[in-house]
Amino acid sequence: MTEPEKLSRRSFIRSSVAGSVTLPILGSLGAENASGNSVDTRSRVYRVNGCPVHDGQLRHAGMDAMLHLLSLHDTRFYKTAKRGVLCGPAGLIAADDVVLLKVNAQWKCRGCTNTDMLRGLIHRILQHPDGFRGEVVIFENGQKRPATFDGIHNDGDKTEYKPFPELDGKVVVNAEQQDVTTIDYLVGTVFAGKPVSSFLLDPVADTWIAQDDHKTNGYRRIGEPGTPCISYPCFTTAGGNRIELKEGRWTGSGYAQNLKLIHCSVLKDHSGDIGMTGALKIVYGTLSMTDGTSAKRHYDDLGSQCARMWTEVRVSDLNILDCIWVSYGSMTVNGRRVSGCVGYPPAITSRQNILLAGHDPLAIDDHANRHILLPLGGDNAARHDPDTNPRLISVYRQAQETINSAGGIHGRKVQTGDSNIQLLTAGALDSASLQAWNLHEQNLAQPEPVMAEKIDHARVGNPPEENANVHPGEDGRIAEQPTGDLSERVLS
Repeated sequence: MTEPEKLSRRSFIRSSVAGSVTLPILGSLGAENASGNSVDTRSRVYRVNGCPVHDGQLRHAGMDAMLHLLSLHDTRFYKTAKRGVLCGPAGLIAADDVVLLKVNAQWKCRGCTNTDMLRGLIHRILQHPDGFRGEVVIFENGQKRPATFDGIHNDGDKTEYKPFPELDGKVVVNAEQQDVTTIDYLVGTVFAGKPVSSFLLDPVADTWIAQDDHKTNGYRRIGEPGTPCISYPCFTTAGGNRIELKEGRWTGSGYAQNLKLIHCSVLKDHSGDIGMTGALKIVYGTLSMTDGTSAKRHYDDLGSQCARMWTEVRVSDLNILDCIWVSYGSMTVNGRRVSGCVGYPPAITSRQNILLAGHDPLAIDDHANRHILLPLGGDNAARHDPDTNPRLISVYRQAQETINSAGGIHGRKVQTGDSNIQLLTAGALDSASLQAWNLHEQNLAQPEPVMAEKIDHARVGNPPEENANVHPGEDGRIAEQPTGDLSERVLS
């Protein structure tokens, strides 16, 4: 296992005054840039350990720590003219963005995205320092299983939950309050009156629309029917935003790009030979399986099909992999084989309290396989080994070739293997994260400053110069240092 990079406290403090942390440069692993300095070419995977049992609050400690970790090392969470540890002009989420949250919701129990984590992410989006004026949209295509936002899941005779009559008609989701915290509950109760909505694509999964149709909810194909094509959704949200995923947000006369896509997948075993579901395969709930290529996707062309959703439709702005609860195996119950993908029963599910994130879905999945899923063992353990499972090796190779031949993701190659991954870690209760979010909330509670009357210095004289050489940091404070260790060596 690659040991996470560690920053000295002195170097962290020195760089934190400017509101960011400069990553260490490891010349042996990088190429040279135009200045002759070595550039680390490894893919970054961000890992938060020790997510505590959630207490039902809007904020989620693990998600807060992840957004803080990303803000320190990669991209600040908020895009704004205001500057601070969590915000800046090159940040991720702008105040008027439409933020699409792609979740796993084809299954219930621990087979769907953790909604406590999801609530924490939405909460922070809505806390934009400029006042959030956009819309947050949770979406999924369960390929007519169907997907479920009510936590019940009823697909008749096809259901993999048949061996478990105790689940019949019951709400059971992936949260601490499994019978309460559904996506419907988040939208209709927790964030009622806020610009938060959801959209199930199952009812329109076989509705095909033309390029000039900006009203019908449905799908467009890339490629001709009968060929290895892919597809993407077009729909109008509850807030009136017309989303055409490849092109952007339709304004009535053209496309705006104030559209952000965040993948929120859950790590789990998969019944097919590929062995796992994670950051790469989440796009199987974005496209429509009725586009004519479903057979090839299961599973000969899985890697290339997933990769084409990045290269030909839209690159996700962030990938989050929920590893709080991990369903790691399969079992036979009453003569029926039950896969870990359904997230039940508890006997094949383990609490790991980990979140992963990054831009490279292959690096995220490779790390998750090697260091979370595989060590859990179980009867499917061999399929979780990215070095020995031929199907998994083929999936990774196809995806790498497809994405890298198209220029990579944000100009960087996607990669697998510990030696090609830079692991950046933090604890969910990291004190620097807690301080940053406390300061953010304090700033939100303060009224906007009133513009001072313009002073004619030519008439009244110049202001005193005693503080002329004191320069505050990006958050407006002077030399206030964060505390806490950014990196945990032990991976739980």
